[in-house]
Amino acid sequence: MRLPVLIAAGGAAWEAGLVAALERGSSSVAVARRCVDVVELLAVAATGQGRAALVAGRLRRFDADAVDRLLAAEVVPVGVVARGDAATEERLHAMGVEFLVPDDADPGVVASVLVEAVAARTRPEAAAASRSARIFGDPATSMAIPPGAGAPLPADEPAREGRVVAVWGPTGAPGRTTVAITLADELARLGVASLLVDADVYGGTVAAELGLLDESAGLAAACRLAAASRVDAAALAALCWQLSPGLRVLTGVPLASRWTELRPAGVTTVLDVARRLADVTVVDCGFCLETDEELSFDSVAPRRNGATLAVLDAADEILVVGSADPIGMQRLVRGIADLRDAEIAAPQRIVLNKVRRGVVPGDPTRELTEALRRFAGCEPDALLLYDREALDAALANGRSLGEHKPGSPLRKAVVALAAQLSGRSVAAGRRRR
Repeated sequence: MRLPVLIAAGGAAWEAGLVAALERGSSSVAVARRCVDVVELLAVAATGQGRAALVAGRLRRFDADAVDRLLAAEVVPVGVVARGDAATEERLHAMGVEFLVPDDADPGVVASVLVEAVAARTRPEAAAASRSARIFGDPATSMAIPPGAGAPLPADEPAREGRVVAVWGPTGAPGRTTVAITLADELARLGVASLLVDADVYGGTVAAELGLLDESAGLAAACRLAAASRVDAAALAALCWQLSPGLRVLTGVPLASRWTELRPAGVTTVLDVARRLADVTVVDCGFCLETDEELSFDSVAPRRNGATLAVLDAADEILVVGSADPIGMQRLVRGIADLRDAEIAAPQRIVLNKVRRGVVPGDPTRELTEALRRFAGCEPDALLLYDREALDAALANGRSLGEHKPGSPLRKAVVALAAQLSGRSVAAGRRRR
């Protein structure tokens, strides 16, 4: 059976001759569809008409997000690059395109590369081997596949293998942003190099709460660099606000209408780079995990919640934040079930926020713990007391809770949580300060 292949050349000169040669020869591949642009390519790939895609390296709007969508549709992209165009080769490799062929390659060589690309995708050991240099066919008519080169770190930064902690919670404003800001600040105070990322696609407020210029959407700029394959630790550091020696902040999109700037593939790339920039990256996520928007379109569907799901998939640990009141607990129980249905594999810590008397009858700690154990089958890992007066004052001054009111009971609870996550003692952190 011949391998069905999609072609998106954008009018390149090599397309017509290659298609004619593949159709009249006894090739192992068959051209299933010639697509005029990336939109058509992704739409056809989603229907399952192809197993591989031959894409011009300079095709307009072909970026890391397009590669991610092709791979999600089980279509392996193979780039076609002009011989000697090292910049395009490097860009395609950084986007995730592992197999390349020159635009003047023999049709038989192109067919063999397409077959090998699909085979390597189904064999993990072969996929790993394909990342090393390899030449297909005759050296005069084929192109080597060089391994991707690592980006240099900032001169003043040590090499790191950091962790990503996602702060997620269901709808209803349980306090995700407050927990994320306070946690990142307290990690920095414990001597842990921290990066706070605002990835809320429904309108992030991290910049506003810290008194920063919200017009500068750092994460959106980082995603644009990732799509162009130019993001590294130095570039990411340049997009961040430096609030203290140990705390950087990457602001998010201030307007909900700008959610399209946070592409899932770009967010994943940025978090990979963030691991080399900070010991712990704390990410404030959006609340929604739905994927049903894709059912409303007959072509390439936007994925508004794709960024949130990308963060949760990339996270080493997830803090699930719920509001400690009857409605918030109900939403939290459903949210835990939503995470399970989304097949999120990262370990989770349950954080009950806004714990206070009055809204829960009896002793809040005991009642909340028993309710969570009964309806969700788990217990809270942290209970954060509600200190509305301190939070209001900190917000009014654009400061963190640790800066405004160090003795707040809410801040003390987050300090304990930060110590658990980092393995640092609170006393050691105070000595460092």
